[in-house]
Amino acid sequence: MRLGIDIDGVLADFNAGWMARYNEDYGTSLTPDAVQAWGRLHELTHFPDMRAFWRWAEGGDRASIFRHSEMYAGAHEALVRLSRDHSIVILTRKPTWAVPDTFAWIAEHEIPTREVHILKSKWTVSCDVYLDDAPHNLARLRRHRPEATVCRFVRPWNEPVEGTVDVADWPEFVSLIDSL
Repeated sequence: MRLGIDIDGVLADFNAGWMARYNEDYGTSLTPDAVQAWGRLHELTHFPDMRAFWRWAEGGDRASIFRHSEMYAGAHEALVRLSRDHSIVILTRKPTWAVPDTFAWIAEHEIPTREVHILKSKWTVSCDVYLDDAPHNLARLRRHRPEATVCRFVRPWNEPVEGTVDVADWPEFVSLIDSL
């Protein structure tokens, strides 16, 4: 099967990554458990809006916040295991300035894939199973790919989406794929 896997919030702990950088830059002590809603990260910072947040995230004369996020526990092992019998297709949305850091992150973490798509509309890439954490992506995948199994990686910032399969962790996702 073709498994369409998101990066941020699924493979990479995006919130821990940007918060570590923010804490270093501004002397704060933000922790990932503070993120309880999608698209409102700036409310945890001094930035007036998400536009200002993304300007800072770009990094200026250093790597962007997408370069140094850690992988979630069990993610790499699960992908290696799944890649033995299935194709891992990376589907992620990034600003243009984050593309080089995204490819560097994929290489550094030895993601077992031969296919990476950095795009806005993930549903345009045909997969048998999708795994994502973004509520808007999940809803679009369900709408445009009704034949696929769409899985919501359960996170504090997302709510159930009708027609998706909730997945709590990587072992549960591997079990689901084995059952299909």
